[in-house]
Amino acid sequence: MSDPRAQERHGHAAPFALALGALGVVFGDIGTSPLYALTAVFAADDGAVKPTEGDVYGIISLVVWSITLIVSIKFVTFIMRADNDGEGGIMALVALVRRARLRRPWVKAALVIAGLFGVALFYGDGMITPAISVLSAVEGIEVAAPGLEQFVLPFTLVVLTGLFLIQRFGTEVIGRLFGPVMVVWFTVLAAAGIGRLIHHPAILRALSPHYALEFFVDHPGIAFISLGSVVLAVTGAEALYADMGHFGAKPIRRAWFLVVFPALTLNYMGQGSLIVAQPDAISNPFYLLFPHWARIPMIALATVATLIASQAVISGAFSVTRQAVQLGFLPRLTIRHTSEGEIGQVYVPAVNWGLFVAVFALVVGFGSSAKLATAYGIAVTGTLLIDSVLFLVVLRVLWRRPLWMVVAGVLGFVTVDLLFLAANVTKIAHGGWFPLLVGAIVFLLLTTWDRGREEVTAARVKAEGPLLEFIARMRNRSPFIKQLPGVAIYLNPSRTTTPLALRVTVDRIHAIHEKIVIVTVVTTTTPHVPESERISFNTLGDDRDDFSHITLRFGFQDSPDVPRALLRARSTGAGLEVDFNPYHATWFLSSITIVPDRSPGMARWRKALFVGMARNAASPADYFRLPAERVVTMGAQITF
Repeated sequence: MSDPRAQERHGHAAPFALALGALGVVFGDIGTSPLYALTAVFAADDGAVKPTEGDVYGIISLVVWSITLIVSIKFVTFIMRADNDGEGGIMALVALVRRARLRRPWVKAALVIAGLFGVALFYGDGMITPAISVLSAVEGIEVAAPGLEQFVLPFTLVVLTGLFLIQRFGTEVIGRLFGPVMVVWFTVLAAAGIGRLIHHPAILRALSPHYALEFFVDHPGIAFISLGSVVLAVTGAEALYADMGHFGAKPIRRAWFLVVFPALTLNYMGQGSLIVAQPDAISNPFYLLFPHWARIPMIALATVATLIASQAVISGAFSVTRQAVQLGFLPRLTIRHTSEGEIGQVYVPAVNWGLFVAVFALVVGFGSSAKLATAYGIAVTGTLLIDSVLFLVVLRVLWRRPLWMVVAGVLGFVTVDLLFLAANVTKIAHGGWFPLLVGAIVFLLLTTWDRGREEVTAARVKAEGPLLEFIARMRNRSPFIKQLPGVAIYLNPSRTTTPLALRVTVDRIHAIHEKIVIVTVVTTTTPHVPESERISFNTLGDDRDDFSHITLRFGFQDSPDVPRALLRARSTGAGLEVDFNPYHATWFLSSITIVPDRSPGMARWRKALFVGMARNAASPADYFRLPAERVVTMGAQITF
């Protein structure tokens, strides 16, 4: 359930300010869905859904009740209760499941794998969201000035290029403008819907679920296929959960129920009313909802809103990547912190430019938001289904709720998710293959690194040998091994084995420093580790301080700044029995060359993939923020 520490983290900020911030970051994706959701439903290639009163009422009812069930009830009311130290998102669910005690280990392994595939699908979603959002906004030019339609694609590409170019500067300053802009956006959405409803209020009858059920009874095949496009109205639901750690659950709930949910409902109602009165409006009901004079300003506002939506997804990809690195599912990547005050604001160059290339290719390859919509739903529905399954496991195993609650969740959540997923399966051949391909590639990378890291670690432990035996040998060393003055710090993943760099220093240089400090960095499955629990210290072998070991614990959302953590522990006297300045000591790193062999385990092609990933990993000196001028690297070879 919700962690009180998470509430303390946000307690100093005014509820209004947090809700305003949530409007600017959390709701950008789902808030821009009205730009393309209904267009995708009625503009499908089969033309099965007609702009008749019966079909329109049925579709609007499906849209409203899909948002109600999936977003308002499933995510905002229930799943957001499953936080990991205040953090949300599918990675938080994976961490909770890993913590759960299941009778059958293979079940836990299967659930974690499913969660990783959900993470992989998120990257596919992160590629499509900027492409479809910005493209759908710019397509307003076709309505406002049809003669300029040839500029839609070039202008979209220019806007997206600018978006990815500014990522390296961070979003701290721009983020302050997000909330007010989105307030204007949702106000305009609601006003446009109300303006139409005042003159044609009959569409309000579609609020009754009766029309959705009637649509399914009268046209079961058409209604089922339409779910593949209706799901576009709930894209961004995962963001509500994933961004919970930035604002807290309460501000997100307030913003959703008081602003976003009413505005979306009114706008979809207005679009439905317009289609009933003017069937040809299915070409772009969003922009046609506005008078001609307002369409150019709306294109500008919509473009800004979609940039905000895209920014949220891109930032989310950076955050998920950092979590995956910290939890051991990806190699160390270059991660730049763009804010001194907010640890969550990071920039990952490899992810940024990988997303840019994919988004550019999507816009050029698909050419329109209607065609892109066919590729969108499969990633969204796959992630929604995995969220539901993992949440129900947490509900039963960690929270020990009664079985009837789980059964109700299966019937109410999983069944609906399966329906949406099944409806999108029909779109795989028409573009749905793209997020699945991206998901498969990312999933392969995640699992290959996880498995390869385990095998290399086992081989490394064997090569390092027991640490206590090495220390005993050094305390009785021959005079040919010289003692060097000062403190040497060795990073090592284990406290029981000898750092390879230390063994190489003694064997090749025949020297050892008078004080050896071995540091092991541990990443926990919780997002943050309090300063009071950050460090533990012990001497090695006996009470002498010539060899000592320090364990540093970081949460998977924390920045692993090792020298800063050691310096802070020194200044506060947090249990350090050896007094040294980490910025004056000499840091030794083990540079390991990994050589794949024919030994059983991973397939040779996966070993080769792992080696390729390892070669492109960021330097541990940069990742752990070590003082570059004081780092010495010693080489060694590991065969696996």
